[in-house]
Amino acid sequence: MSKNKAVIVGYDAVSPLGTDLQNQWRRAVNGESGIGELTRFSPPDDFPVRIAGQVDEIDTAPYPFLSPRSMALWPSPIFKYALLVVHRALAKSGIEITPDLAPRVATTFSSAVGGQDAVLKADRRMIADKKLPPPYANPNSCINMVGGKVSIHSGATGPITAVITACATGVTSMITGAMFIDQGIADVVICGAVDFALVEPIVAGFFTMNGAYRPKPGQPAVPPGQASRPFSLGRRGFVISEGAGCILVASREFADAHGLEYRVEIAGWSMTSDAHHFVAPNLKTVTRCIAESIDNAGILSHDIQAVNAHAASTKVGDRVEHQALQAVFGDKLPPVSANKSLIGHAMGASSAIESIFALEGMQQGIVLPTINYSPDPELPIDCVPEAARKIEQEHVLKNAFGFGGCNSSIVFRRTR
Repeated sequence: MSKNKAVIVGYDAVSPLGTDLQNQWRRAVNGESGIGELTRFSPPDDFPVRIAGQVDEIDTAPYPFLSPRSMALWPSPIFKYALLVVHRALAKSGIEITPDLAPRVATTFSSAVGGQDAVLKADRRMIADKKLPPPYANPNSCINMVGGKVSIHSGATGPITAVITACATGVTSMITGAMFIDQGIADVVICGAVDFALVEPIVAGFFTMNGAYRPKPGQPAVPPGQASRPFSLGRRGFVISEGAGCILVASREFADAHGLEYRVEIAGWSMTSDAHHFVAPNLKTVTRCIAESIDNAGILSHDIQAVNAHAASTKVGDRVEHQALQAVFGDKLPPVSANKSLIGHAMGASSAIESIFALEGMQQGIVLPTINYSPDPELPIDCVPEAARKIEQEHVLKNAFGFGGCNSSIVFRRTR
């Protein structure tokens, strides 16, 4: 068990539900979907993916650092939205990163996919126009540059690392931040993740590997808002989306000394590797990850009031997560919320955004609904299918699992 718990002192997000967190939360509570027609690029008529979860453009006027001139060399949207959520989270927290504090502020904010759109654009320019890539193409594609830009913007000069565990990146970023706090090498950590993976070959690639949603052969596609169906009988793959989420963690001692408000701490966590298959999950190591996170929090499984699931809406993934939860909780499985039914799968950013929803829910005593649910007899589960539910939550388990067998589970504890 950690001796120096990290507390949550601020957070902010953008998702397919909106760019204002309060509005996103309201829509999520109402069970609204953020999935719609794919317009991030113009797909040809025979392109196999037609729907996505897209983030709206933002008004940069209130944020001079996001002006067209300031962002001219950073065309990949990951940078704009990463800086936005970090800036707003810091403002909400009341933390001022002064020169004296800067060496004690770490950065683990990262991305699973990075700015590959910039490299693709440069490649197309080389082929079509016979022009070499612009000098900013490679920096845009460096995944660690996301954290680098966050550090430059915030002034944080403490430890910085690019935490990359595929779709578990957001949660792993927080776990790494908690470790920095526990080791005493940082007082504050800027955690989170951003991904804008709606890039033609990436989207098409998820389709060819049978990950992205596809209609059942011989049947028409369902409306976009009904396509993401975690734990459901008719689930047919995830809906690719985009977004960003920043979670600021600090040592309890620092937060108390500086009058920072916090209501939730990182009580426990675990990370495991499947060592099994490049995409198919391993029940044994997924189960161990969940069990170890609860044990690390110093509690028992029955102390968990709600689970925020990974639940990507794939046949195998949802089944293995359900089996792992049953192995840990037995017949005492608490309500399980699957937020990807609302926002789709934003790659590494998903678990950051979903963690923020879980944190908000703990403070308001609400568990978000899993929409589009049709019971699967093989997966008996209370996934809050009808509407948001009032549940007081002292402990919440958040799961996140990524390609390559990267498993991360984290337990949040309400402190007040």
